[in-house]
Amino acid sequence: MNVEFFIAKSIHFANDKGDNRRVTPPVVRIAMAGIAIGLAVMIVSVAIVVGFKKEVRNKVIGFDAHIQLSNLDSNNSYESTPITFSDSLRNALLRMKGIRHIEVYATKPGVIKTETDFQGIVLKGMDADYDTTFIRSHLVEGNMIRIDPVTVSNQVMLSRTTAHLLRLGCGDSFNLYFVNDDNIRARPLRITGIYDTGFTDYDKLFAIGDIKLVRRINGWEDDMISRVAIFIDNYDRLDAMADKLNNNLFFQKDRLGNTYSVRSIKELNAMIFNWLAIINSNVVVILVLIILVSSFTMISGLLIIILERTQMIGILKALGEKNFNIRKIFLYVSSFMIVKGMGWGNIIGLSLCLLQSHFQWMKLNPETYYLEAVPIELNWLFVLLINAGSLIVSLLMMIAPSYLISKIEPAKSIRYE
Repeated sequence: MNVEFFIAKSIHFANDKGDNRRVTPPVVRIAMAGIAIGLAVMIVSVAIVVGFKKEVRNKVIGFDAHIQLSNLDSNNSYESTPITFSDSLRNALLRMKGIRHIEVYATKPGVIKTETDFQGIVLKGMDADYDTTFIRSHLVEGNMIRIDPVTVSNQVMLSRTTAHLLRLGCGDSFNLYFVNDDNIRARPLRITGIYDTGFTDYDKLFAIGDIKLVRRINGWEDDMISRVAIFIDNYDRLDAMADKLNNNLFFQKDRLGNTYSVRSIKELNAMIFNWLAIINSNVVVILVLIILVSSFTMISGLLIIILERTQMIGILKALGEKNFNIRKIFLYVSSFMIVKGMGWGNIIGLSLCLLQSHFQWMKLNPETYYLEAVPIELNWLFVLLINAGSLIVSLLMMIAPSYLISKIEPAKSIRYE
């Protein structure tokens, strides 16, 4: 029988015979509350950060794909130098392991002008193979545009931000003005759908239309495009896939002699991804501070329990019990408090995460954070690691104050009141 464990259970769970109450209940409750609140905050913080990064990343990728293939001579503007895209190149890319989907599009900057307003936009033309899952999931009014294999469509989709600025709605028509060969031309277009991704920087920039319309405006041939959008299976292998594609295509040229440029989403949106990386650092600092504060709360509780049990410690020493074994008793007591506090912390933290995930009662300003509500992504591996790390750190922090037991002298402590 483990005597130390038995005594620890008696201290933590049993009532004192003299006053018929638990040992220092306020101290124990405060210590457990510190652990519970700290663990709950850590779980919620990590769930929010992981969810926030995932949602923002998915929105950027929804617009731009994981990797883009373009003309090496193109600049960062949307008035792009075209490349040609052949079936042989498409098939070669699709045969590469890790590539999930490929689509092409063409862009043309222009100005939407109504009777009272005007707004600069980029017309993004998609073809029949374009994956509309992202835009369809954010469609708030109307329908998706129809892409005919032969006929050029004058249908477009505007963001709710742009439609509100121009006071336009589904079914309305407008003229798109663009510059081509130093001449200003106009193209009548009709709105079939309105989308809202919450990503204001992109929403107010793009109007989505038919790639054949953009080709006709630019005067391009049927195989000319602005960019190839490449989607991969595993985001964690993004850098490796970008390097692989760059090595495979660096010396290849299209039928017009253009050289390909391969850029990942991290390169195209460096500011956003650097911002997301900084969030990681902030979370690490927060987690360390919370663990330290919770641990110091536990240290205070253990010291008070040790001082209150000074007489018992003296009696055990007088009976020949070693310091190490007596320390084990109070480490067991600490373990009981830590585990119970962590249990409540998990209940509180996971409950808050599930409530926010289902009801989204905590809102955000989409113009600042790109999202309308605080996102939650419960990664059970992270939850397990947080629990394991908290338990290990808390127990390690209990070792130092338990050395106080070795300083207690039996002759004095037995008379201690």
